This record gives sequence, C-alpha cells and structure tokens, in this order.
Amino acid sequence: MPHLHIKEFKSIEFPKEQDGVRFNFLAKNANHSDDKVISTTIEGEEFFLLVREDEKKCLLKTDKLTRPASIYNVHKCLLAYAKIAGLEVLESNVPDNAKNIHLQEVTALKSIEYFAQKFPDAQDVAIEVGFGSGRHLLHQAKENSQTLFIGIEIHRPSIEQVLKQITIQGLDNLLILDYDARLFMELVPSNIVSRIFVHFPVPWDKKPHRRVISTSFIEESQRVLGINGRLELRTDSENYYAYSYETFIALKKISLQINKNKDIAVSSKYEDRWKLMEKNIYDLTMINEIESDPLHIEGDFTFSTFTKDAQELLALHATTKKFEGGFIHFERIYTLDDGIMLRVSMGSSDRPEHLYIIIQDKQIRYYPSLPLLSKSNLMAHKFLDEVLNG
Repeated sequence: MPHLHIKEFKSIEFPKEQDGVRFNFLAKNANHSDDKVISTTIEGEEFFLLVREDEKKCLLKTDKLTRPASIYNVHKCLLAYAKIAGLEVLESNVPDNAKNIHLQEVTALKSIEYFAQKFPDAQDVAIEVGFGSGRHLLHQAKENSQTLFIGIEIHRPSIEQVLKQITIQGLDNLLILDYDARLFMELVPSNIVSRIFVHFPVPWDKKPHRRVISTSFIEESQRVLGINGRLELRTDSENYYAYSYETFIALKKISLQINKNKDIAVSSKYEDRWKLMEKNIYDLTMINEIESDPLHIEGDFTFSTFTKDAQELLALHATTKKFEGGFIHFERIYTLDDGIMLRVSMGSSDRPEHLYIIIQDKQIRYYPSLPLLSKSNLMAHKFLDEVLNG
C-alpha cells in the first residue's frame, strides 16, 4: 500500500488546495490521539488519508474504506499533502512520476454508484468475482465480444494491470469495479446474467464469514441468473470445496455439476503453478433453473433531525447494536471542528458495509457517499436512525 513515513505530522488550515488536490477537513479519533483522517478530493473522488502516529515516526497512507481505485491519484494526494504541510519524509514507497499512458483515458473503471443509478443495458452479462491477474477475465471478454463482462476486484495493482490491458487490447465490453461482490449482487437486475465466475477465491479458513460463497450469495446468484445461467466455482482448496458443496446442497432446489482437474481454455499463473505441484483443482457449477421476480427495492437513506448531544455519541464507541437480520457496530468516533464523525459497520453479518457518518448542525449524513441501495442496508439504516435519534 502506498505510504509515507514522516518525522512529525503537521496540520494545515482547511480547506486548501495543492497540485490539483483539495484537502477538505481533518477528523481526530476521540479515543486515540494517534489516529486522524484527512478528507481529500481529486478528480471528483472524495476519500480519506489516514494518519497514524507513534513515538518515533508517523505513517501517512490512504484509509482502506474510502480509497480511490487509482493508485496514481493516491500517490499524488500523499505527495501533495507532504508538500503543502512541509512534512519531513523519512521513508517512502510513493513514486513522483507521470500517470501511466495506458491509464490516462480509462473509462472501464466504474464506481458502485454507476451501477446503482442505472445498471448497464446489455443482452448478455457475465460477472467475475476476484479476477486477480485478469488472465481469465480478459480472455473471456476478448472471445465473447457480444457479452458485457463485469470484473470485481479489491486488489489495486490487479485492477490497474487489467485496466492497462483493456486499453492495449481495445476491449469495449469489459467494466471494472472495486467493491464487495456480495453487496454488488444485491443491485443486479433479475434474470440478466449468463455466467458468474468465482475462480480461486481466498479460502478464509479461519474467518469463514468472509467467504464469497454463502447461502445469501447463492440465492442472489439464482435471482440474477437467467434460465440455464451458471455460477462456476473453481478452487484448489479441499476445505473450500467441501464447505461450498454443503452450502449448495442445503438449498431446497439446486442443480449441480462437479468436476475434478478439468482443463479450461485459460488458466491463471497460480493455477499453472498448482498443476505443476500436482494439486487437485475442483469445479462446482450451479445451473439455474428458476425464473425470478423482478428486483424491486424501495426506500432511501435520509435521517431524522439529530436531537442528542455529543457526549451521547462519544459513548457509542466500540458498541454493537443488534436487530433481527443484522447489526450496527460503532468502530470509531471522530471529532470535527464543528461536529462528530462515526465510522460504522452495518448490515447483515455475512456482508456488512463499512461507512462514515457525519453529524453537524443537528443534521446527519453519510460521507463521502450513500450506502448501496439494498434491502439489508435499508433495514440497517432504519435501525441506525432509531439508535441515533431514539
């Protein structure tokens, strides 16, 4: 992750601009003085820089919840703040160079808002969850030019590598999204997807709740897939295969195909390595036989007028509030010059969303963007409004 180790953190007068970067405000952790975040805007994207201090040096990097997909923009923001605040940099892995020529005209990288506002219109849609190096995704997009492919990944170097290849190969049927695939599936219209690829997901043996494959993910996959659409899991993990089989087979009605060490048209570099090591590769494919009702979601994320005081908000730190079907966890509380900011995780336990909430002048709002419009988030929002204003 791009970062600067600096001798000492120095604040600036907000708001202020430097080299095309706008620094909006500073928020301080109410319970840990060594933790601060800086609201930053560049090229229309708003996110936080994170400040972590200790006795010897200080770390400046991007906040993982809000960081933009462009690593170049992260580099630019870090260097701009160091320059405008006059920071003494002790160590850095941030290059001060021009943006890669293949990333200068990128249009394939989309935000979750792009899909939420109006899902792309296409006769055939395919989704790959966690595309890694992108070898399989790029091959599929090149060989199936009439299909719109959506690649979902959270590893930034992988995202930029695939974006470069999209430009180099001139692919116009491939969109990239940096987001939690489990949440993304909740906004995909019903019956429009022909294939969902989940190739070599992280096994998460010690944290099974973080696995992509779950009952809710399978049910959402059934909803978005058309008749005879396929959800394809490919894994080298016997534990993940066994867990996934049990999860699939527990559903009331399911059609499955199972293969072992099946050759496919293109494989990842990791799969090639595992084959040389003679590791087994498992394929578990669900074929959808259900036509689902159209997706219909109603509601919004407006809050009631805030009536409590700051001390009541500060007392929420590290507390968890549960409701039927989900929870709200108040991870951190920050103070602003003129208000309070909360960092929360909320929603269902297997696919929570992590968000910031700002309270100023009796008004409550999500920052820097609204949660995804989904049934689980709307339910969590309603409960959150009751906690903050009840």
